[in-house]
Amino acid sequence: MTTFTELGVPAVLNTALTRLGITTPFPIQAATLPDTLAGRDVLGRGRTGSGKTYAFVIPLVARLATSKTPTRPGRPRALILAPTRELATQIEATLRPLADAAGLRTLVVFGGVGPNPQIKALKAGVDVLVACPGRLDDHIRSGHASLDAVEVTVLDEADHMADLGFLPVVRRLMSQTPAGGQRLLFSATLDNGVDVLVQKFMRKPVTHHVDSAAQAPVEMDHHVLHVRDDDRLNILVELLSAPGRTVVFTRTKRRAKVLTRQLNAAGVPAVELHGNLAQNARNRNLSAFSDGTAGTLVATDIAARGIHVDDVSLVIHADPPVEHKAYLHRSGRTARAGNRGTVITLMSDEQQADVRDLTRKAGIRPVTTRTRPGDTLLAELAPGERVFVTPAPAAPESRQAGPARRNESADSPAEDNSRARSRRPRRGAGTGASPGSSATGSQGGQGRGTRQNNVGDQGAGKPRGAGQERGGERAAGTGQARGTGRAQRGPARAAGSGQTRASGSDHRSGTPQQRPTSAGGGAAAFSSRGGGRRTGR
Repeated sequence: MTTFTELGVPAVLNTALTRLGITTPFPIQAATLPDTLAGRDVLGRGRTGSGKTYAFVIPLVARLATSKTPTRPGRPRALILAPTRELATQIEATLRPLADAAGLRTLVVFGGVGPNPQIKALKAGVDVLVACPGRLDDHIRSGHASLDAVEVTVLDEADHMADLGFLPVVRRLMSQTPAGGQRLLFSATLDNGVDVLVQKFMRKPVTHHVDSAAQAPVEMDHHVLHVRDDDRLNILVELLSAPGRTVVFTRTKRRAKVLTRQLNAAGVPAVELHGNLAQNARNRNLSAFSDGTAGTLVATDIAARGIHVDDVSLVIHADPPVEHKAYLHRSGRTARAGNRGTVITLMSDEQQADVRDLTRKAGIRPVTTRTRPGDTLLAELAPGERVFVTPAPAAPESRQAGPARRNESADSPAEDNSRARSRRPRRGAGTGASPGSSATGSQGGQGRGTRQNNVGDQGAGKPRGAGQERGGERAAGTGQARGTGRAQRGPARAAGSGQTRASGSDHRSGTPQQRPTSAGGGAAAFSSRGGGRRTGR
């Protein structure tokens, strides 16, 4: 069996990997490391969960560790571009232990947060910069960063960059790096203009294609549950109240928000993740999911790539995706690194043809079963004792202090087909569906006199559309608008909606006089007892 030492990884990095429990290279690492360590341009193609991150951070750190170039203010020596904030953060977390072992400084840069700490860190000098394209472009335009000292450039999830409309700004950034530097590009596919990047910026790249991005891993078990629309929520509750971590995918941001509220009201601790959440809410919700406070993450396609949490045993497509590639990327949150996982798609009568076409293109043959709540199959797919947790009442939320900055990562076009929504929040769009109602995103009663908060699906504070800002250099931002309307002071204000007004990025709701309904999907809506069913994970 090949080892990292045999592949040429320096001893200091091999020791650091061993401390992390990483002793055997994955296939894509074993295939690419000899070429990347030798300084060649490499094009790595592989599906999600194949171990691509270490395939490029190891040679990057190895090169900088042996380079004699000093670190200078605002001039990083290596650049890693990533399409979303979550992916950029996880890359930097993977990179940091190796960089620390080699005495290198790292920094992650993205939008949705204040720029001043990033500017200060850039001035102090950084060796490896992990960045989302839009915010890095801002720093360069304002004179706080330059790419003329970059020795290694990495473009991760290049096809996802293309999907989000980032290619123009990516081309501009890569053109500012020295032509003689090493360039590594990792992508599941070469469509949507990725091949143009390869042709323009890479010099005789060595291509390694370890596994097919058009097929699901053999470690996945695929099931399609043919359900009635009015059974969807009860079936989800039955599956999600079992032990273990689960990612549930929805097609729209509004649907993710509503479903999260419904699950929490039914006693299933859940948090949400989508492009309308502010960065602090995203971080808090991901932390709650990672540490087991909430065992269910309800997400849009923004989490289909780059989100890695250990031991995700189940992925549920509450809404079947539009494209087969989205199905594969969503499903890739489980069965990672050789582990087994289960993928479930909920299908109604009218979705049969679409799901049949979807699975055929994805190259899978799922087991399809007509299912009702209480079916023994549900216990087989998600085994274990069902546990329900009563959420603690959330403290009243203060008014939103001001507008959040432009969001760096955008949701996929499948999440929101309308990118040209008004910047102003709409009035009174209540979403308080009751736990027993259908989980198809139908609205509950409308709160009298209330306003839709700034993290709804109304697009408050959004730029006009993906690819339209600055000549197409960014995907649509999802910055928040100022909190609007006065805070509600009790359940009477939200009559008919099942919740008080949600203000701020958490949009939590619930008072001691009401039935708690976790409106924000945040961990703070629960008691400190660890979410009940997820403890010990």
